[in-house]
Amino acid sequence: MSTYNVLIMGASYGSLLAIKLLFAGNRIKLVCLPAEAEAINKEGARVRLPVKGRKDLVEIDSRKLPGSLSAAGPGAVNPADYDLVALAMQEPQYRSGGVRELLSAVAKAKAPCMSIMNMPPLPYLKRIPGLATDTLRSCYTDATVWEEFDPGLVTLCSPDPQAFRPPDAPVNVLQVTLPTNFKVARFDSDKYTAMLRQMAADIEAIRYDAGDGKVELPVKLKVHDSIFVPLAKWAMLLTGNYRCVQKDAARSIKDAVHSDLATSRQVYDWVCELCIKLGASPNDLVPFEKYAAAAQGLVRPSSAARALFAGAPNIERVDRLVQSIAAQKGMRNPVVDETVALVDARLATNRKAAA
Repeated sequence: MSTYNVLIMGASYGSLLAIKLLFAGNRIKLVCLPAEAEAINKEGARVRLPVKGRKDLVEIDSRKLPGSLSAAGPGAVNPADYDLVALAMQEPQYRSGGVRELLSAVAKAKAPCMSIMNMPPLPYLKRIPGLATDTLRSCYTDATVWEEFDPGLVTLCSPDPQAFRPPDAPVNVLQVTLPTNFKVARFDSDKYTAMLRQMAADIEAIRYDAGDGKVELPVKLKVHDSIFVPLAKWAMLLTGNYRCVQKDAARSIKDAVHSDLATSRQVYDWVCELCIKLGASPNDLVPFEKYAAAAQGLVRPSSAARALFAGAPNIERVDRLVQSIAAQKGMRNPVVDETVALVDARLATNRKAAA
């Protein structure tokens, strides 16, 4: 079994991927805020997972796993020291001081990058045949941060598992609410794709002793040959996450999907149709029924909606990205247009208040 040095930019959602990789003995460095780095270096990372057949969450402590985990600020790492870089921050964070410089160093080091952002990095979209990416730059908080990347070295991993930092817990604790799989597209390179497959196989083999016998843990890494598989998340985001945003408040993902199931299905099918026009196979996508069933358990507003109503001046704009890509294919959807307008309006309010 090979072990790897993995740099993960972003410790919140990134700690879920880190925990899975630590089981196989990999060496992980998390790039994060000073308070997070201090807590993780002192007390490890802890991830709480729901496990089938068990009433209580299973808590995994990184300090008890075979691999090694440490954390640092963006200025304290050299990307050339790592076999893989995982991008696990929200897209607007990549233009912030320190992070921007580290991202540039990652590109210059020609390190293979696996994004687990909802917003696909611009270089990844360049891997989609026939897509005009220049017209999509305005959907990004700052598209210039992606200019140095080789598209062949960037892949996308659909961040399907849902997780959050419990407000009453320390900053090194992450709680998983929807334990689905990470679905990653292959790299252009067979060598780097083989590394992903090795990691996926190691994660598949994990059995964890929860105190009363070994159990199989959810949240696997699944490697796909189709570059369109991670785009299956778009239909979910446009149907649920962004429709949490209402004029004056945020609603839960469950309410966004189930308060008008017919409209939700129509939006979902429309986004799936767009993905198929880009080149996806129907088998790359997730049936609406499966998503709607999962949404029953998503009783909190999406992170995008929570950020908006907490005053954020920028969020990931997958809603605008999908709308813009659809326009290239001559497609429009009135519900999507309304969602984009609601998010635009709330961002305008937040930016005015911050000015």
